[in-house]
Amino acid sequence: MSNTIALLIDHWKADPRSTFNTWFLWAERLKNFRSIRRGIGQVVRDIDAGTFGNVYRGSTLQTVVGSVAEQRQIFKGADHAFLWKPKLRIPDIYENAGNQRAFARLLNACDCCDTAQAVIEAIRKIDALKIKGLGPAVANLLYFIHPTLVCPFNTAIVNGFNAVTGSNVKLGRWDHYLTMREGLIRLNEQHRHKLSNDLGAIAGLMFDVGSGRYAAPPRLQEPAVVALWETDLQRIREESAAAQKQWLLANESDATHTQIQGWLRDMGMSLGFDVWIASNDRSRAYANGFLADGCLQRWPDATAQGLDSVRLIDVVWLIRDSAQVAAAFEVEHSTSIYSGIVRMLDLALGTQVGAASTLFLVAPDNRREEVAHQLKRPAFSRVSELGIRYLSYSQLKEHREAIGRFGSSLKPVLEISQLL
Repeated sequence: MSNTIALLIDHWKADPRSTFNTWFLWAERLKNFRSIRRGIGQVVRDIDAGTFGNVYRGSTLQTVVGSVAEQRQIFKGADHAFLWKPKLRIPDIYENAGNQRAFARLLNACDCCDTAQAVIEAIRKIDALKIKGLGPAVANLLYFIHPTLVCPFNTAIVNGFNAVTGSNVKLGRWDHYLTMREGLIRLNEQHRHKLSNDLGAIAGLMFDVGSGRYAAPPRLQEPAVVALWETDLQRIREESAAAQKQWLLANESDATHTQIQGWLRDMGMSLGFDVWIASNDRSRAYANGFLADGCLQRWPDATAQGLDSVRLIDVVWLIRDSAQVAAAFEVEHSTSIYSGIVRMLDLALGTQVGAASTLFLVAPDNRREEVAHQLKRPAFSRVSELGIRYLSYSQLKEHREAIGRFGSSLKPVLEISQLL
């Protein structure tokens, strides 16, 4: 059985459309951890202060859960468990103040601890209260706090785990979730050299099995049965590679995240600024070289608050030979606006951002209304102080060369962007 699981993992990792390649290795995935964790902390503070309210929509919880739900296919539908069902009065954390505070204690306990034992203890405490409608779906929040201690949870992951291991884990029960978690950790340990200490990887494999993309390894280890299963694995891999190639050809004219970063890099250099490229994007191929070519190798102020988050901002222009930020750009090609705004807040609160500094959200033309809507959420009440501007792809594409050639300051960039 172990050999067939190892083979399944190999095919899964080689499949360009598996969750391993489309989500686990997705550069934006790592960027979202800090912003989601910070959002969870804000939920706790709102509940403690009595300002959370008694509805889901418009709350900081909706903002955070919505950001989780946008983390590609494995978290699709993660917000369903938190939507208020008035006829069933679930999940009972909106109208019941005591349950709401217990939910905050769970989030805070996991945010403050750093051991598996402490996380499990916090889960067992909330389970003992039997809060109606508040089940293991909460693990999707806890995962972004402790990815090496908590695994994601949904129907497909449970189905995949049951199919691979022959277990009978049921949805909606914390004790069953903890049993599945232990099983996944054991499975992960057996194949650690092929997977990761981040439990998102093994959960992604279970998701792809549970959603029907792959068949679980056969129980009967007869050569003919195993050979047929291996043939199906290879077929899926080949079909996926062909589909991926067609998709890339069909979308090669689209403005990509890396291309936009490259445009901003080149324009910043032409205007005489030092340029910083997000630390996890530096090695991306661009213009016969790498995206970080000619850019700062390290952030100029090693003492800046929130440095881990700031270093992930897509592009930052700094006054030459200083730590003074002139402009910062978050490129929101198709991902949640939430994470980019949180990184902007970290930059504004922890670095040398003065009155002359300008913060930009750069997005496709059809996302302007979405960006404006997100900024009106209560969770972003402090954002209005930052004067964030919207810069559309089309305006950047049309004017970038002229600005780089004839510009000498931020003025022309301000003229082609809009205050939000």
